[in-house]
Amino acid sequence: MTNAYFRLITILLLCILISACARNPVTGKREIMLMSESQEIALGQQSDPGIIQQFGLYNDQKLQDFINEKGKAMGAISHRPDLEYSFRLLDSPVVNAFAVPGGYVYFTRGIMAHFNNEAEFAGVLGHEIGHITARHSAKQQTQQMLAQVGFMAGVIASEKFRDFAGEAQQGMGLLFLKFGRDHESQSDELGVEYSTEIGYDSHEMADFFQTLNRLQKKSGQSIPNFLSTHPNPANRYNKVHQLSEVAQSDLDRSRLKVNRENYLNMIDGMVYGEDPRQGFTENSVFYHPELKFKFPYPQGWQLFNSPSQVQIAPSDGKALMIFTLSGEQSLDAAAQATVKQFSLNVVESAKTQVNGFPAVAMVSDQVPQQQQQGTQQAPSTRLISYFIQYNNVIYVFHGVSSKNDFNKYTNYFKRTMTNFNKLTDQSKINVKPTRLQMKTSNRAGTLKVVLQSLGAAAQDLEELSIINGMELTDQVQQGYMLKTFSKQVNK
Repeated sequence: MTNAYFRLITILLLCILISACARNPVTGKREIMLMSESQEIALGQQSDPGIIQQFGLYNDQKLQDFINEKGKAMGAISHRPDLEYSFRLLDSPVVNAFAVPGGYVYFTRGIMAHFNNEAEFAGVLGHEIGHITARHSAKQQTQQMLAQVGFMAGVIASEKFRDFAGEAQQGMGLLFLKFGRDHESQSDELGVEYSTEIGYDSHEMADFFQTLNRLQKKSGQSIPNFLSTHPNPANRYNKVHQLSEVAQSDLDRSRLKVNRENYLNMIDGMVYGEDPRQGFTENSVFYHPELKFKFPYPQGWQLFNSPSQVQIAPSDGKALMIFTLSGEQSLDAAAQATVKQFSLNVVESAKTQVNGFPAVAMVSDQVPQQQQQGTQQAPSTRLISYFIQYNNVIYVFHGVSSKNDFNKYTNYFKRTMTNFNKLTDQSKINVKPTRLQMKTSNRAGTLKVVLQSLGAAAQDLEELSIINGMELTDQVQQGYMLKTFSKQVNK
């Protein structure tokens, strides 16, 4: 019977291989592809709203128009010119750009702040469009699906293989890391090709990897090559310069654009770093200036703020608090929607008040679905939830832990939830974000000396050197435009 199953899966795998060959738009080679272009587009359309909800969009029409213009121009000369590309500017301080299947490309304001000219942006834009045109996501999914079929065939066919199933799955993971690095390298090549094609100097793309390398070292997250899905930034620097030399060999290099000052003028005034108007913390208190509320959270717990929710957790990871909004119109409806959404068994529920605001407090259990016979059932999860009505909005707290640990964290949960209150402190309400401010050097000298002459604070010098793509010891000429920070004092 085991051999029959193995033959059946082998035949199925061969049928998949024969029927799923497609020509890669970039290489022209035929390859196994289990995701069609229409499926790619559908996946992008499904993913886009969630990405926007998670990060939010940064409202800068001039910068968005620039991204759209360059993105459409590059899409038109790419290997998939008929694809409908969409470009988003996300309201996140994280230095990141990424693409999802179907033509969706995302840039954070964090990475836009670190570009120092249009050519750097164009290189990264080409890199992300390259992921789409080479169908990297579709190929990755295909490889995973085929590996899973082969893995299951091995489990069925060999008792000995079953003993090493865990190790085999880990091995497949390391294999896909290699695929990831190959994809990144190919996208670097396409970034050079595409940015050069629309008239930019792709050497600048290589220089941006120096900035990434410094950011990586500053964060202390340097990752060895063999464990990274991305090639090391220092290695990419050399490779992209080599690719650029080849791409520009037959061109009039004087005509290739960099457009430094144009770009710096475009990002002048951009919010830099965390935007306190979307919520900030001081001394283990979370403040939201625009919605005018505040609440404390346990000292030593880590808080992560996003447009859709706030998450707070202790270092041991055994508990979690989630703060979010309900789309319901009443407290009872919000509580009932939560019970339905998470399949909860309500232990107790009561109407109450939190600092004068109407509220519902609820304790409930979420029991995992019945596991296979003979396996040990995981412990159930217990939640304490507060639904609070304030300024015609229903705010929701959830405190979550295993049922066994719940009593340990109950007081932490309650202290946060029952101290939700109105924010009236004008110094917190009027808090201003740090913004980029372009200034022209009033003297020649090292970057450090020039920044100090422009009023930069000592604690900001290293960060300013990174976002300017320079070292503090680099020489700066008089009249050179530089990024500085504009920090307005709260009143």
